[in-house]
Amino acid sequence: MVRSVDADFFVRLTEANEGFRNGLPATLRRLGQAGADFDPAAPAPQRAAELQSLLHTLAGAAVTFGFRELGQGARALEQRLRVLTAFEIVGENDWQAWLSQLDEFVRNGMTSPAPPYHSAAFSLLP
Repeated sequence: MVRSVDADFFVRLTEANEGFRNGLPATLRRLGQAGADFDPAAPAPQRAAELQSLLHTLAGAAVTFGFRELGQGARALEQRLRVLTAFEIVGENDWQAWLSQLDEFVRNGMTSPAPPYHSAAFSLLP
């Protein structure tokens, strides 16, 4: 039996979604650890770049796999981080405020239930 291209696509998409869901706790822990390693009194550019990369990747993947609120939160944190890193001097209080938002984001991400994933679109699957 020959399967249609669309059915194969949805099978691969479902598998990718499951991989994202299963890997999300580790991704959030990694993001939280990167935030914990960030020193607001002496911010290292490479740490800020690591956080920016993690947030950027998470934002895109989360939206792709149906985690809209998680993706929007990651994008907002990424954009604020870009603003902070655009300045030569940023106060420690500003960094602390951003890190607090990051901590809250990670905590909420770890406790929020996974959203249903496009169930109507998968009606093509056998």
